Amino acid sequence: MSTNSTLKVGRRKTSTARVILTSGKGTIKINNKDAKDYFRTENLFQEVLLPLKITNTLGTYDIDVNVSGGGFTGQAGAISLGISRALVENNAELKSSLRKEGLMTRDPRAVERKKCGQPKARKKFQFSKR
Repeated sequence: MSTNSTLKVGRRKTSTARVILTSGKGTIKINNKDAKDYFRTENLFQEVLLPLKITNTLGTYDIDVNVSGGGFTGQAGAISLGISRALVENNAELKSSLRKEGLMTRDPRAVERKKCGQPKARKKFQFSKR
């Protein structure tokens, strides 16, 4: 890691993304793959690009991401949060615009645990009165 790069962590559900932000031409690598190839759907790719679009820094940083756990949706959210945190580390003036869009807040929602005596977290077995 060179001196002008920033390492930040983003999390969502059970996904964890380690984001390394370096000044460069704008390439985005996720687990050593191109971001377009990693996310098959366009909306997940756009979610990853959202912090860069809001701050008008789309072609100015090279982003290298190592993400693990969860599914593609959780991973996209984790990467987005990691990129937002790394951008604020580089330039603190961007924080207000990112916070306005809700990109600086860690989404706490996760799967509720299964309770014993029930088939799922909230579902109950069929009740028979008689």
